[in-house]
Amino acid sequence: TCACDVLLPCAIENAITETNANKIKARLIVEGANGPTTPEADRILKRKGVTVVPDILANAGGVIVSYFEWVQNREGFYWEESDVNARLFQRLQKAYGRVKEMAAQRKLSLRQASYCLAFDKIVRATVARGVQ
Repeated sequence: TCACDVLLPCAIENAITETNANKIKARLIVEGANGPTTPEADRILKRKGVTVVPDILANAGGVIVSYFEWVQNREGFYWEESDVNARLFQRLQKAYGRVKEMAAQRKLSLRQASYCLAFDKIVRATVARGVQ
């Protein structure tokens, strides 16, 4: 509820609820925790014009770097930290661009656009594997 530009809920699930969402003064929320915003709070924040970068997008870096570690260990070839950071930044920038574009095109929140893109990816992979 403090005056701030960016709110970073990074500790616990359900930290932003319908009880406190109206009191948030930040214009941008970047979710570092898993599920820090309830669906009811999400609707309130959207009505208030608050941009929420959802957890699925905002904290994807750890998952991506875990994949990089797996690839490096499997290949026995290790990248410099600067290479890992460059690869990570490239993927995050591309993912954010796709999410933002879909959100704008379909008039969705960033969360809704993230889920739509994720669902589309799952469907395409399922169909490509021969399951219809």
